[in-house]
Amino acid sequence: MNIIVTTLFGLESCVRDDLTGIGYMKEDIIVTDGVVTLSVPDDDWEIHVARVNMWVRRGERVFFEVGSFKATEFEEFFDGTAELPWNDFIPEGFSFIVNGFSRKSKLYGISACQSLAKKAIVRSICRSRGLPDNGMIAEDRNIGEVKVQFGIVNDLVKMMIDTSGDGLHKRGYRPLTHEAPIRETLAAGMVTLSRYRPFMNETLVDPFCGSGTILIEAALIACGCAPGRNRHFSYESLPYIGEYAYKKAREEALDLEDLSESDDIFFFGSDIDRKSIESARANAEHACVEKLIKFQVADAETRTPDALKSITGSDRQLILTNPPYGGRLMTPEEADEIYRMIASTYLTSDGFCKKGVRLSVISPEDTFEQACGHKADKRTKLYNGNIKCQLNNYYKLKK
Repeated sequence: MNIIVTTLFGLESCVRDDLTGIGYMKEDIIVTDGVVTLSVPDDDWEIHVARVNMWVRRGERVFFEVGSFKATEFEEFFDGTAELPWNDFIPEGFSFIVNGFSRKSKLYGISACQSLAKKAIVRSICRSRGLPDNGMIAEDRNIGEVKVQFGIVNDLVKMMIDTSGDGLHKRGYRPLTHEAPIRETLAAGMVTLSRYRPFMNETLVDPFCGSGTILIEAALIACGCAPGRNRHFSYESLPYIGEYAYKKAREEALDLEDLSESDDIFFFGSDIDRKSIESARANAEHACVEKLIKFQVADAETRTPDALKSITGSDRQLILTNPPYGGRLMTPEEADEIYRMIASTYLTSDGFCKKGVRLSVISPEDTFEQACGHKADKRTKLYNGNIKCQLNNYYKLKK
């Protein structure tokens, strides 16, 4: 059985690391653009679906593959879909919906493919239940619903069933809304891509912390907390997976986490907006990491290396942040002014890190580099929603 995890572009390697981190072998994992595929044994694939949903920190959704086939014409698409064993995965009485996407393929009419897939799945189920090919099946959403997803890439069609329901970024700790929160999956990816090592004599600092997502995700990583431990998944309503798999995966996760309080400050966030800090504190409490993170109301300009050293007691700080940018909360000119302030606070005039700090800033493409006038030591292309961004990492000290 293939378990498929969709990802934001740029986070594929992080999802692979999520999987190897819970014991899966690299040779069982295939990474492609926006998709990570894990092969698991057929005899207990249901438990693996539950475990992957529980533990994947940087992925967007988890599917299992019903089947795959080549198709360059609509007739091939219909026939290939109809030949799959849908009756095994769409229980009697359940309704089902079909969504999908196509990239680099001859079939690109998504609405037409959705309609054909729906008809083909009904035909497959009718044949399995001894009904005429043109028969009807009863669908009652009150009984249950299955979300079918097709993906067509390079003319290869993969038919999948969604097991996550709400996207994996919905951890369950952020019930409060914020003006422009960063997605949890992206925040967790940024923590890893900035090369942060928890509890290694370096404090993670976010001077534009907003609702606290970056710091909360970092604290959850540090404590070994499964990102899905405080939420539920759509596979629980599927009788062939069910609640037992969820309970087993959650019990396994709770046994592995360590939320012991630390005397040192390893996670520190500030924001000029008091309501944001109140929201961040509430979110950290919901995530059970409120004792690990210190929040303050403060202007980012005052969070200098010396000030941070005084607050955290640490000689080393990683500044990891998602500052406001043009088109999100302010004009491009105002965003550039913030970028220049960040650079002058943490970088020398010739672009090196000031003593005791590293800097990682996410911005739309190269806007941060252009505004501050210093090329990053390492750049990683990412997407914040539909916005093409890059994570700008500065870590070199002047010799």
